[in-house]
Amino acid sequence: MAAPSRPILSVLAAALAALALVTASAVPAQAAPPPPPSLNEARSQLAQLRIAPEGSSSGYDRDLFPHWSAVQGNCNAREAVLRRDGVGVEVGADCYPDAGRWTSPYDGFTTSDPSEVSVDHMVALAEAWRSGAATWSTARRESFANDLATPQLWAVSISSNSSKSDRDPAEWLPERSAVHCDYAKSWINVKFEWGLSADSAEAAALEDLLGSAC
Repeated sequence: MAAPSRPILSVLAAALAALALVTASAVPAQAAPPPPPSLNEARSQLAQLRIAPEGSSSGYDRDLFPHWSAVQGNCNAREAVLRRDGVGVEVGADCYPDAGRWTSPYDGFTTSDPSEVSVDHMVALAEAWRSGAATWSTARRESFANDLATPQLWAVSISSNSSKSDRDPAEWLPERSAVHCDYAKSWINVKFEWGLSADSAEAAALEDLLGSAC
């Protein structure tokens, strides 16, 4: 059989290059939140948290934490998490996913419908309010509610996010025990980075998780 002519080879090369470009843009480099600290670092951060009883929920309103603000070009924080935490995600000019697949680390629920994905605040906004955020400026609360730099925002199932609500690890843990270690380390890291306190039951639960789940 004769070898392919140069024009055919050029066409094939161009097609493969185009396919590679499309694939690279469709699949995110990272399909998970920023990794939590190591076990030793998590233990160190936990030891540095201020231990104090939770404050009051008086005055709390979710709107005091402006969320889903613009963070990356046309993407708001929710859309950025959907791009980051999904597989094969493709978005339109408005940054809303047109295609993709998401698996909730909390319970293993998988969907190709972005409307079935909830973006969970690892440390819930109400929990943050009771742990120190009540005294923050609105600008700082907005930064917290849209934080992509720490493992604060997770793409999860709607049912698991609803089940969790604003409870801390002494009161609620994900259904999948395989994620408990990263969950505890992520919780600690968010509270540490944002200077939030932990109550004694919460701190004890986190200490137990670092010893039993990691």
